[in-house]
Amino acid sequence: MKTVLFVCVENSNRSQMAEAFARIHGGDKVLAASAGSRPSGRINPKAIEAMKDLGYDLTAHASKGLEAFNGTAVDVAVTMGCGDECPLVSAGRREDWQIPDPRDMSPEEFRGVRDLIEKKVLQLLSSLDGSC
Repeated sequence: MKTVLFVCVENSNRSQMAEAFARIHGGDKVLAASAGSRPSGRINPKAIEAMKDLGYDLTAHASKGLEAFNGTAVDVAVTMGCGDECPLVSAGRREDWQIPDPRDMSPEEFRGVRDLIEKKVLQLLSSLDGSC
């Protein structure tokens, strides 16, 4: 099983959706988690609605801090283009995706970012030693 950690500032939008897509598409071959350097403590209602459109319930997720993962080894650590790094997380591979922050976008634009995240997650999963 491959472990993937998605990191963003608030852990309320991009990293939460990326975690969800990794769970959806990775199944039991991937252990996905997400965290934020300054977590908001909540999942953005727009993210909940955007994922609900696809049949995924983000209300089961929680916004959590990156400190919970310090010292944790993961196969891949993905930052979402928000300038965050996770130096205390030991990662076999690091990626930065440069995904725009959809927090203040219209629902249509938000769904566009959601779809971009899904595409990037699918590419990541296919690169994990062909195991997904």
